Amino acid sequence: MTVIQEDLDVADRLVADVVQLVRLLKRIGPAMRGLDSASFPVLARLAADGPQRSGEIAAAMCADPSTVSRQVAGLVRAGLVERRADPEDGRASLLAVTEDGDRVLDHERRTRAERLAEALADWTPQDREAFADQFGRFVADLQKMHERDTR
Repeated sequence: MTVIQEDLDVADRLVADVVQLVRLLKRIGPAMRGLDSASFPVLARLAADGPQRSGEIAAAMCADPSTVSRQVAGLVRAGLVERRADPEDGRASLLAVTEDGDRVLDHERRTRAERLAEALADWTPQDREAFADQFGRFVADLQKMHERDTR
């Protein structure tokens, strides 16, 4: 595929906007006990996908296993995640969200959704829907590219 200057200019704008978005999301991120902005995705992944090993979480999140391990340790200390024996391998443990973790995650999701809805309040319903669709498509395509490149 040939990349032209206009494509690079658009991509450069996107990178700048995504960097700013990440910074803003960290600022409006989790405020509940034991949950920082870096740990939120780990907790959310466990809640969505069910119990799994730390290495599986790291792979799914395209994250360094040692980083995920530190985040998991903090979630376990806070009582938001628990370790369970892996029925397939007694030497390993599976990580699972606790009831307290589910409550914290639900609260954080609601808080984040309210903040984002507030930011989009002046948009038409059609614009909000179109933005969500296009942004979701962008993230999915970026994920596919990353997976292709890491094989």
